[in-house]
Amino acid sequence: MPGFCFVQYYMKTIQQVNVFNGKVTQALPNTMFKVELDDGKVILTTLTGKMRKNYIRIFPGDRVKIETTKYDVDRGRIVYKY
Repeated sequence: MPGFCFVQYYMKTIQQVNVFNGKVTQALPNTMFKVELDDGKVILTTLTGKMRKNYIRIFPGDRVKIETTKYDVDRGRIVYKY
């Protein structure tokens, strides 16, 4: 199947992911960001591989969609930029 990514499929079907919206407050080295969620909580996030590959630029103040796992809710992945 062209375009089929087993890892992404595995992450979304097997593991339970929580989806949040937030605002980037600080850009850190190595594509890490501090993001303030809509409920006021601040978490450490990184870009997904697809966003890195397509050179999506994220700046402080941008609105983003974040996925976290149920095991570590203090870290997440930025999966979409609004």
